[in-house]
Amino acid sequence: MSPGGHRRTALDPGAGVFVARDLAPGTVSGVCHGTLGELYQGPLRAGTEPEIAVVSFPVDRHSWVYFTPRAVTGPPRTPALGEKSATAARLFLDHYGLTLPPGDWHTHSELPVGVGMASSTADIVATLRCLFRVFSLPYDTDVLLGVLADIERADSVFLDEFALYLSGRHRVVRRLGPDIGFHTAYVTEPGTVDTAAVTPLLLDHYRRRGEEYQRCLTDLLKGFVPGDPAAVARAATTSAALSQEVLPKATFGSLQAHRERFGADGVFVAHTGCLAGYLFASRPRAEVKSELSAFFHSLGHQCTFAQGGYG
Repeated sequence: MSPGGHRRTALDPGAGVFVARDLAPGTVSGVCHGTLGELYQGPLRAGTEPEIAVVSFPVDRHSWVYFTPRAVTGPPRTPALGEKSATAARLFLDHYGLTLPPGDWHTHSELPVGVGMASSTADIVATLRCLFRVFSLPYDTDVLLGVLADIERADSVFLDEFALYLSGRHRVVRRLGPDIGFHTAYVTEPGTVDTAAVTPLLLDHYRRRGEEYQRCLTDLLKGFVPGDPAAVARAATTSAALSQEVLPKATFGSLQAHRERFGADGVFVAHTGCLAGYLFASRPRAEVKSELSAFFHSLGHQCTFAQGGYG
């Protein structure tokens, strides 16, 4: 162990690869938040060949990945990582020329799969963050993006702020800051969505409605400049309404019709998922939460309350 308490890595002259030495016996963890879908999903610019641009809506729900080094070699005593996370770990180790020491993985997630909460991306990011800590390497977003690009289209959950992000090219177009936050009430509709399978449908839709999406994105970005949650919520509602034309949510019409009744600032959805809910700039009172729960129950769903954004 170095004097500063950091784990050391050294080049093994025999093997020609980096191997970890003096790893602490304690557990190391990586954590990443998920999303409640997006405040915007659509083309970046009208009149061009569309790409999927997103402003992800982060939520205070997380994926955890743990690694516990041990001195004895042998098969892991706990379940291995999922397929995408295992691929991410292999790509990370290959990039740095490292060999993972003997140890055990453990994972935990609050993010359901396939509903629009960025569960697989959060798992990958949490895995990479854990590995950066296992080897005491400085956190490198470029390495992380390179790994993601080799695995899947992704959300910007690796950032601690909002961003306009090209999910297929893994490029941050514009950072939007951490100043805006919302209280949410949402439901998860039945089923899952295969993002890759619906991508051609989305791109065709973006070509048809490019100008409407451009106005929506302009309004959204203008709302972020002064930190105006009401303006952001209005634009998010427009983006959700446009999404209804290609990947409709069964509850969206009812949410729109009753928004003013509950004093919600807007409606959001997971554009390629199964989530739909209300945005509140201020925390709803207890009696409003009771009314919201009854309303969603009348639609056949259990309501969930969660903090979204950062402000």
